[in-house]
Amino acid sequence: MEIFFTILLLTLMVSLSGVVTRILPFQIPLPLMQIVLGALMAWPRFGLHVDFNPELFLVLFIPPLLFADGWKTPAREFLRHGGEIVALALVLVLITVVGVGYLIYWMVPGIPLVAALALAAVLSPTDAVALSGIVGEGRIPKKLMDILQGEALMNDASGLVSLKFAIAVAMGTMVFTVGGASLEFVKVAAGGLLAGVAVTWAYSKSLRWITRWSGDDPATQTVLLLLLPFASYLIAEHVGVSGILASVASGMTIGQSGIIRNAPLAMRLRANSVWAMLEFVFNGMVFIMLGLQLPEILETSITQAILDPTIETWMLFSDIVVIYAALILLRFGWLWLMKKFSQRFLKKRPMVFGDYSTREILIASFAGVRGAITLAGVLSIPLLLSDGSAFPSRYQLVFIAAGVIVFSLVCGVIALPLLLRGMVVSDKSLHRKEERMARAAAAEVAIESLRKMQERLAGDPEETIDNQLLTEVSARVVGNLRRRIDGNNELGNALLIENLERRMRLNALRAERGEYYHLRAQQKISNETLVKLLRDLDLLEALLIESE
Repeated sequence: MEIFFTILLLTLMVSLSGVVTRILPFQIPLPLMQIVLGALMAWPRFGLHVDFNPELFLVLFIPPLLFADGWKTPAREFLRHGGEIVALALVLVLITVVGVGYLIYWMVPGIPLVAALALAAVLSPTDAVALSGIVGEGRIPKKLMDILQGEALMNDASGLVSLKFAIAVAMGTMVFTVGGASLEFVKVAAGGLLAGVAVTWAYSKSLRWITRWSGDDPATQTVLLLLLPFASYLIAEHVGVSGILASVASGMTIGQSGIIRNAPLAMRLRANSVWAMLEFVFNGMVFIMLGLQLPEILETSITQAILDPTIETWMLFSDIVVIYAALILLRFGWLWLMKKFSQRFLKKRPMVFGDYSTREILIASFAGVRGAITLAGVLSIPLLLSDGSAFPSRYQLVFIAAGVIVFSLVCGVIALPLLLRGMVVSDKSLHRKEERMARAAAAEVAIESLRKMQERLAGDPEETIDNQLLTEVSARVVGNLRRRIDGNNELGNALLIENLERRMRLNALRAERGEYYHLRAQQKISNETLVKLLRDLDLLEALLIESE
């Protein structure tokens, strides 16, 4: 009962966090608000305590979130920026592990080298979810945001694999060699991607079989889709490859294949709405869980620092600032180096970095905020070594990681809006031009399809449709489509007609809905009839609203 109550309370806090951010007189990003709410709930006066199990956290929250991000990531743009993503998600992660790891080893007393490398490994992954919560959707230029999202999808795996190597060396279960680690990383990464694609392929086959035998049951199909990221993650981890990359690959495969496109309409509508809700709830719970851990981490770390004669309490906080500054400087330096490298050696096929201004490099640097993966990774560090002794300086590792997460979010909140001020993110007129072109091209194809359908119906002896009626309906539909083509040149009049028609249809739908409820109240129709009629109206209204 206590677990059920805790889940309900966390879900309520996630829901209220969005309301609180809107009613406050000052603007605060949603992730920071959720961290604050979590910390307040864990404060001694309220006393909500949630044991953080890193393995359970990774299985429960990370696969669906990465799956959803992979689903929304266009494969063509991801592959187009493959060089940039590899440079950030793999090369920069390895540089961060070595560079920041040695900095921590040199700067923080009492931390051995292996533990310092483990901390640097968990600090290397960035969090695109937290970034979107800070700056909002569509605030960062698209050419930059595509790379940042691709980096965040891939560097989770490279960071956690590096962490596993460091822990294995510390536990004495592995002897580190560059060749062995490289081979293991390639195996884990490639195996994870293949596992995600294979599980999604199996899901597509089962979906067709279930649809053929059970009909268009959207509930069953949607539940199977919800289980897909968890299945990809667990199967990949079971065979010893990256479950995180398997979830990403599964989401990208779903997004680019025809599985969802060819699924029944009811399933597509329900799946989109369910995933939107789950993304909001899971994202919120990740940051509330982080806030719930902060008071205990702060209390434990300060207590341990007081008992340790080699550590001053103020040093813990100064370490956070210095390490975060090192992460920013290293990231800025790597992006600047990639810019110069591209300009000098890749003149025929330059990287996107080659066109970055200093301002854009600064944006990309501060956009590398840390989040859920960093917290889960550092808390997964074992308490004890294989010989039964305590893992060296674990409390310092946890405190520094949690502090860097919060500090990176705060610095992002301050720096990114200043850097983005006055920046033209996208040319809206270009988007409108693309949309008009696409609508006109689609209308021409649709008109040709209607012409063939009209000929087929007119020549079919089994059809009992009057030719005059067929011609009238066809002309009406073709006329609506023809306005889109003509509207390519006469935009204002065509948009005015479409907008007026949409408003009138929406008004009529709402009047129909009210009448249906009135008829049900008078017991002139059954509840089953009411539900069916309302469902049809909801589908039509959703279509009209989406086309606005």
